[in-house]
Amino acid sequence: MSNLQIGLAIAGGVILAAVVAHGAWSSRRNTPRQAAPEPERELAPAPLREPVLGDDEHESQPLSVPGPARRSAMDSLIDVIATVALDGPNMVVSGEAAIAAMPATRRAGSKPFAIEGYNLSTLNWESPVAGHRYGGFQAGVQLANRSGALNEIEYSEFVVKTQAFADAINATPEFPEMLEEVARARELDQFASAHDAQLGFTIRARNASWSPGYVQQNAARLGFVAGVIPGRLVLPASVDGLAPVLVLSFDSQAALAEDPAQSAIRDIALHLDVAQVDRSEQPFERMREVAAGLAQAMEGVVTDDNGQLLTAQTMDQIGSELQVLYDTLEQRDLAAGSLLARRLFA
Repeated sequence: MSNLQIGLAIAGGVILAAVVAHGAWSSRRNTPRQAAPEPERELAPAPLREPVLGDDEHESQPLSVPGPARRSAMDSLIDVIATVALDGPNMVVSGEAAIAAMPATRRAGSKPFAIEGYNLSTLNWESPVAGHRYGGFQAGVQLANRSGALNEIEYSEFVVKTQAFADAINATPEFPEMLEEVARARELDQFASAHDAQLGFTIRARNASWSPGYVQQNAARLGFVAGVIPGRLVLPASVDGLAPVLVLSFDSQAALAEDPAQSAIRDIALHLDVAQVDRSEQPFERMREVAAGLAQAMEGVVTDDNGQLLTAQTMDQIGSELQVLYDTLEQRDLAAGSLLARRLFA
């Protein structure tokens, strides 16, 4: 073999090695980052899950809590309330009879609808319970929620359902004037629409993409637990059963893939529903910390929905505006995270 042939062979080998090395580097660069192996534990704790508050058909019903009696879940601030007086001064209705007379659904149009009875033993309002005795009832429909203000058709449905219940238990309902209540609903809806803040950050990968397991592992280190929907993680509130402080989400298709480890995620969303979370949780401050922590750990950047980088100055401005919003909601007796605010902004 001539020196020329030997030189060409060596050059070809070098080129081939370079091509193979480049291919391996490209493959590694394009492979989603994987979760690091966790240290073995003797007893694996049960996986935490997002709290489920129940069917939204019953969202206006009070939570069943043992102990001191609770006040009515209805409030004239955000509800139309109709009294349902029993026909006769000494009449009593059993819980079984009241439950049998209840309408099949707990909505009037898109608005939550509820009926409560006055418990003669506890002297408190409650959803009818078998075995209890009631000396009167009240029915309510919510004035507004995120679907809009109560309208005339929904009010009429409220009247029809309440009247049917009253007829079944030999009672007489008394309704507020419809036009006044619909006007009140519109005013409340205008206020709610002007003060309904939902914040979103996006964390985008700088270079290598992420696998679902890699995202979940890094989020778990910051306190997130698995949500009820694939691709959703939540940061729980300090009180069990309340809405999560923050929600982290990514492509649900990636989470449901046959081989999630090969699913490439290039961005994740961090969401705060301001009115649903108590101010004392410091949700925006925690949102900033979580976004910065994830960006640093996963080599990402924090942007808005349009891909613009969020600076510290912008974050400070958002934080100041939120303090004003919290004050305004409290002045209206609709403090963020309160039962009334959670119902109105739902």
